[in-house]
Amino acid sequence: MSEILKNAEVQGLEKKPYNIKERKIKNAIYRSLIRPELADTLYDKIVNIIVVQKKYRDPDYSAKKLATELQTNTRYLSAVINSRFGTNYSCLVNEYRIKDALHLLTDKRYADKNVEDVSTMVGFSNRQSFYAAFYRVMGVTPREYRRTHALK
Repeated sequence: MSEILKNAEVQGLEKKPYNIKERKIKNAIYRSLIRPELADTLYDKIVNIIVVQKKYRDPDYSAKKLATELQTNTRYLSAVINSRFGTNYSCLVNEYRIKDALHLLTDKRYADKNVEDVSTMVGFSNRQSFYAAFYRVMGVTPREYRRTHALK
């Protein structure tokens, strides 16, 4: 056993699985520049546009388009998304796409749709990005998920 591992065990540090890092909470200066009232208003509008209006299904809907629609700039929008949702724009949108895909992959009304069709329906521009995002969130591929959660 290496000296580093012995020291880690002595200090009570546990060995992390390969390539898994703990998320560091950044104390970014821009967060103090966000006006809470405006951030709350933007949060509600973001949820309305991305979730209620299901703009996440549009592969061409970008942070820039959202910022324009909200009459703000992308830096401020990014700061609000980061502070209120705890993630960035792409991860936020992909989270809702994956949630939608989970439903479509297990709903028997969509049993005739292949995984690539589902990825297009939820807003991914290509199969590779869908598989990568799905695996990152769920830990299995969309095909494996569909197989283990047999169509009901």
